Amino acid sequence: MKVPDTLQYTKDHEWVRREGDLVVVGITDFAQSELGDIVFVELPAAGKTVTAGDAIAVIESVKAASDIYAPVSGEIVESNDALTSAPDQVNGAPYESWLFKIKPAGDAGLDKLLDAEGYGKSIGE
Repeated sequence: MKVPDTLQYTKDHEWVRREGDLVVVGITDFAQSELGDIVFVELPAAGKTVTAGDAIAVIESVKAASDIYAPVSGEIVESNDALTSAPDQVNGAPYESWLFKIKPAGDAGLDKLLDAEGYGKSIGE
C-alpha cells in the first residue's frame, strides 16, 4: 500500500497536499482498495463553506458508498469534474485523482492532520 511521505492524511483516509494557499484533497490508496471498483462520485460545489469533519462528498463503489470528509475548514474553490464521467480514475491513480480543493480558513486544522508515518501506523503498515 502506498503512503507518500509528501502528503498529510486524516484518520478517515483522505490525503491532503498543500499547493500555495490551497489544499488539494483525495482518498488514499488504502481507501480505494477497501472500496473496490469506484462507479460514482458526488463532489461539493465551488463556493461552499465547510468545517473540518463535515461530510461533503460521496464515493460509491460496487461494494458500498462512503462519505468523504473535509479535512480542514475553509471554502471549496474547485472540484475535479473529470471524475464525474470517469470515477474509476481514483482506483488507478488515487494520489493523482484529486477530488476537490479548499482554501483554508484562519485556524483550518492543518496541524491536526497525520504525517505518512502516523497514517501508515493507523492502517497497519
